[in-house]
Amino acid sequence: MTGDFYLDPQEMARLAGAFETRAYDMASAVRAFEQTTGAEQIHDGFGLLTESEEVTSAYVELATQMVESLGNLARNFDALSRAVKDNASNSAAADDALVGLFKGGKS
Repeated sequence: MTGDFYLDPQEMARLAGAFETRAYDMASAVRAFEQTTGAEQIHDGFGLLTESEEVTSAYVELATQMVESLGNLARNFDALSRAVKDNASNSAAADDALVGLFKGGKS
């Protein structure tokens, strides 16, 4: 295995865009899920039977946890997108500076 590698800023920018798209899609899906699985909708779905209260409460808790977890995932995708974009920008700047050095000492 060699230690040589090259970071392509354009490919990194595309990867960042993919993560940004996934973050947006995930956040939209979470909002839609949250609207359809709120406590009121769940209570309406299970009805008012006394024995269903325990099941209803468990389902509300599960839905709340899913919204929280998926929301965290969307925020992590967004943070990853920003980090990769920053890295792509830094790599492009470093490449430009290196090109300048090879063209005559411009940095």
